[in-house]
Amino acid sequence: MASSRSQLVRFPLLMDDTDTTKYSACTIPWRFASDDPCVVTPTELSWINLLHSGIPSYKKRAESDTSVPDAANKAEIFAQRYAKILEDLEKDPASHGDPLDILLLCRLREEVLKELGFRDIFKKVKAEENAKAISLFENVVRLNDAIEDEGNRLENLVRGIFAGNVFDLGSPQLAEAFSRDGMSFSATCENLLPRPWIIDDLDTLKIRWSKKSWKKVIIFVDNSGADIILGILPFARELLRRGSQVVLAANDLPSINDVTYSELIEIISKLKDEEGRLLGVSTSKLLIANSGNDLPVIDLTKVSQELASLTSDVDLVILEGMGRGIETNLYAQFKCDSMKIAMVKHPEVAEFLESRMYDCVIKYNEV
Repeated sequence: MASSRSQLVRFPLLMDDTDTTKYSACTIPWRFASDDPCVVTPTELSWINLLHSGIPSYKKRAESDTSVPDAANKAEIFAQRYAKILEDLEKDPASHGDPLDILLLCRLREEVLKELGFRDIFKKVKAEENAKAISLFENVVRLNDAIEDEGNRLENLVRGIFAGNVFDLGSPQLAEAFSRDGMSFSATCENLLPRPWIIDDLDTLKIRWSKKSWKKVIIFVDNSGADIILGILPFARELLRRGSQVVLAANDLPSINDVTYSELIEIISKLKDEEGRLLGVSTSKLLIANSGNDLPVIDLTKVSQELASLTSDVDLVILEGMGRGIETNLYAQFKCDSMKIAMVKHPEVAEFLESRMYDCVIKYNEV
């Protein structure tokens, strides 16, 4: 189902705004009321610099986009235009009207790309990574299935989500490492930082997991490749096996290497057997939904009506990935149980959380 960008609505499971608690998508405050509106704050500056440092890798992807005529020249124009926008914001944080935050910086970058005809500069790398991950799916699932203890199996699935979440070309450091030597899923699983992680509710989740299953779960998904296929899908399959209905909410339009709604439908169809099963587990209760989003972060006051209409009976909402679960929505409160699960991949996020780089966040809140 296509989403119309004009008809976005508030996610119905967000806690209603009150005088004391009001939903704000962005987690990290970039400025305070006392700050001069015309002068960039140190935090704003560090985030502007972070997005500036990503320009070369975007430019490189754009140059090799064969679907765009004169791509090399247009990629150079993109780099110049976006750098100029960031310089303007540095001089005057209010120069683009809206409050300066991560949503705005990401949106402006997407707008410049689209104006130049770049619709999906990560298309090729996403396809390559999806093919690689699809070939590993069965092995990852079999290893999980072989773990008899429920709590240990849950922990292994959670570690798989963290390991998969490393495939993130929106992080300049990881984009660099990735172009050097690719990512090994099993090695990443084994090399996660030791627990306790910076926000670590895994033990609470294990207790809840052992007591009962959820009726219906919505998962806001993140990257293509290992993230969705080796991290989220084995976890979703386990939920299905335990009787939950699962809704995977994916982006409407391409942004970085995030998986889109149409790509996810294709991935699932490749993984299912003739009977529509995922390695023996029925997918009759699995739904793929278009979230209506087109950024690597998400403002939950702007989701598709399609997704909003699927929220009745939902008793668990999961936001996966640093963009949707830490940089935005870490403190978002819901009318049902919620979980934010992601790896810390930007120094600015690590500084805010007072964590290590590549630390893990699993924040579980019972309603």
